[in-house]
Amino acid sequence: MTIAELDVAILLTGETGTGKGALAKAIHKNSARKYKPFIHLNCANLPEALAESELFGAVRGAHSNAYTDIKGKIAAAKGGTLFLDEIGVLPITIQAKLLQFLEDGCYYPLGSTVAVESDVRIITATNINFREAIRNGTFREDLYYRLSIYPIEIPALRQRKDDIPALIQYFMGKY
Repeated sequence: MTIAELDVAILLTGETGTGKGALAKAIHKNSARKYKPFIHLNCANLPEALAESELFGAVRGAHSNAYTDIKGKIAAAKGGTLFLDEIGVLPITIQAKLLQFLEDGCYYPLGSTVAVESDVRIITATNINFREAIRNGTFREDLYYRLSIYPIEIPALRQRKDDIPALIQYFMGKY
């Protein structure tokens, strides 16, 4: 059995540029969810004020940009995979809501009192040191354990030189 066949949360760690995003896509494409959406959300690009709305959605009027109901990334990934890149910088308040979703499979769009169920596989990636982040209070320990059911440390390319010929062939074919 491969990791793609296991329907569990996966945490990809490693230096910037090690291919965490490419691995997340490969896991999705080789899973039972391959015909459903693969949604990529870079948490580092999220302004804190809009992070909750981006992830969970919002009902009309919940904030100044919610002229209509806004579909969040969890809803967009329904049945598929949600890849949360740079999860280590997700605001602590949003971490609590993500933890609740991972525990219950339900979430509340911003401004709503009605829970929404969603079947989504979560793959996360980061280059932060979780022990340090947990100690500093910037990352929730309970969320870390929920996200790291299957952790994968990706070594830097300088440590896996045997991959270079395959990467050269891939990029030559692509470009």
